Amino acid sequence: MAGVLYRIGRFAYRRKWTVVVAWLLILVAAVGADKAFSGSTSDSFTIPGIEAQQAMDVANKDFAGAAGVGGSLVFQAPAGQKVTATVYQHAIDEATAEAAKVPGVKKATGPFTAKTVSKDGRTAYTSITFAATSANGVPSAAQQQLTSIATQASHSGLTVAAGGNAAVAGKVGGGNSTELIGVLAALLVLAIAFRSIVAAFLPLATALMAVGIGTTGLMALSGVISMSSSAPTLGSMLGLAVGIDYSLFIVSRHQNQVRAGMEPQESAARAVATSGGAVVFAGATVVIALSGLFVVNIPFLTIMGLGAAGTVVVAVLLAITLLPALLGFMGARIARSRVFRGAAPDPDSGRTLGARWVRLVTSRLRWPAMAAVIVGLLVLASPSLKMQLGLPQDQTGSAAQAATMISDGFGAGYNGPLLILVTGEDKAQVQQAATETAARLETTPDVQKVAKPVYAKTADAAMITVTPASGPNDQATTDLVNGIRAERGALEQSTRTTIDVTGQTAINVDLSAKLANALPTYALTVVILAMIILLLVFRSIAVPLKAMLGFVLSAFAALGATVAAFQWGWLASALGVQSGQLLSILPTMLLGILFGLAMDYEVFLVSRMREEHVHGAEPLAAVRGGFAHSARVVTAAALIMISVFTSFIASNEQMIKPMAFAFAVGVFCDAFLVRMTMVPALLAVLGRAAWWLPRWLGRIVPTVDIEGASLHKAEIPAPRDAELAAVAARE
Repeated sequence: MAGVLYRIGRFAYRRKWTVVVAWLLILVAAVGADKAFSGSTSDSFTIPGIEAQQAMDVANKDFAGAAGVGGSLVFQAPAGQKVTATVYQHAIDEATAEAAKVPGVKKATGPFTAKTVSKDGRTAYTSITFAATSANGVPSAAQQQLTSIATQASHSGLTVAAGGNAAVAGKVGGGNSTELIGVLAALLVLAIAFRSIVAAFLPLATALMAVGIGTTGLMALSGVISMSSSAPTLGSMLGLAVGIDYSLFIVSRHQNQVRAGMEPQESAARAVATSGGAVVFAGATVVIALSGLFVVNIPFLTIMGLGAAGTVVVAVLLAITLLPALLGFMGARIARSRVFRGAAPDPDSGRTLGARWVRLVTSRLRWPAMAAVIVGLLVLASPSLKMQLGLPQDQTGSAAQAATMISDGFGAGYNGPLLILVTGEDKAQVQQAATETAARLETTPDVQKVAKPVYAKTADAAMITVTPASGPNDQATTDLVNGIRAERGALEQSTRTTIDVTGQTAINVDLSAKLANALPTYALTVVILAMIILLLVFRSIAVPLKAMLGFVLSAFAALGATVAAFQWGWLASALGVQSGQLLSILPTMLLGILFGLAMDYEVFLVSRMREEHVHGAEPLAAVRGGFAHSARVVTAAALIMISVFTSFIASNEQMIKPMAFAFAVGVFCDAFLVRMTMVPALLAVLGRAAWWLPRWLGRIVPTVDIEGASLHKAEIPAPRDAELAAVAARE
């Protein structure tokens, strides 16, 4: 692999204009495809194979879509007044009539007809039913018109918001302004790491190019596939983070080599062949982990995983092609310092912060250091034992306002009603089962309201709408769904009918259960994959085992911190979220993504230690020397990753906030506590045993040249021209 990457890097450096123009054309093509083919995104999903989804499909068929897509216009009078006042009632009736005329709206039922007025008389809502059978089929033009109707009605003095699928669908576009903070923080770290402003912009350029191509390319597919609005944001977040980090590793290696006197073209090729090899490996692990989400068999999760994986692939390709081309424009100027004067710190001097730190944790403090990290991470991980998973709706803007108004006026359960579907072969039996089911539900705890059964015209089926007392994201509602299912068996047998619980809330409950059941298998797959890859790279038994231990500790520490911050609500007000269940896809996504990032840091730290040991250094000296040479770039990479993820915590998308928080905590724990504290301490304790591999296994395991050891060891040429000589003199 090193030889191939060497030739790619050399070609890109020499043919820089060709490479740059080619990537610009790809970016233009991706943007054009986005403009031509993109559609709206949705946060309502179809999940095959679960009871609630199967029942929903039947309900939509037997009741002509009555169980399907709906929205609302929610009205709230000023404090101390009621919506029944003449001026307000007229505005509500007019808005309802206008909503019924909107193309794509099948029916609009006003609050004074449907009696959807709160007990205090201050809040009311108009129910809207769309002709579409899926949320993705709701025309964006209809949503825009309903939003305009809400705005017009608010001129009467009412507070009006469009809710549910009547709210404007969020299409990812310009992003959030808070992301700029992460980019600026990354630029600062890069400028300090490279001691050059110009060099600092190179990783940013490739990362932004990766985000542009990845997200616009993904959005171009939204016109033909159902896509979550969070999918492009997740791809943008990962593309920006890994894109900067991957380029950082290569530029850092190149800059050090040029400063040492290597000819820039040769240096760029070797940097791509060595650090670029680790970049390809790290990117491959992230892509494999994300692509592996398809085994969970949840379409929207698969799309999120594949979309993010596609952006990572673009980031890797840009790092090994566009980046050396940009280095070609800089030439020997890459070695010049524009931020600090004087030579860069020499890792071999033993006076750098990294060298002093590794001496500290590998001396007499090696055992206390390991114990402190392990105990600390276990304490941080302990809240994960109480983790509750669900699928909170990613509501922002008008949708969030409407949900809050309904919750305040009617109760949280009105935002997530349950649908009880009764089907059978005999109409009388269906009626008996529906009547008895409704009667039992009226006395069931946590049930606020039970509507009268509605019977299908073309089939022997009945549907009962049940309003829980708790909200759709509350554990009590999950318990209610499971409780209804647990008690239906006797009635089904006596009436020879089938009783199913469906609706979006029930679908979310089933999705969470399906993800929870799939998580152990997925986690085991990720851990085994890590073991195999690290065994190939390091040809060691101990290194993969301690890498796996560190990864597991980091992942569960991140989950524990996220449970405390979001589920328990310790940071809910500060982060602008409501406490409650965590997003059910969070553990799965965290394991897959953090796995790739953890292996990234593992390779860049431990591969340099192994290189020192292979060249004759004693085990302890190899650990200290390898750490001293790698600590600076890994520290910069981790700080950049944390800055980018932290900036996304302020995103308007509620699904992204906990993900970004978990990723930031996970990277901090893995990079600084595990890789830069526990790993050197443990390797110092193990000594030569850290690099032991049984002979029989050594004959089976192929050698993977991740650091370019197979490259021809040509002598590094001295500076040959006036420019290089001047650079060497200044540095």
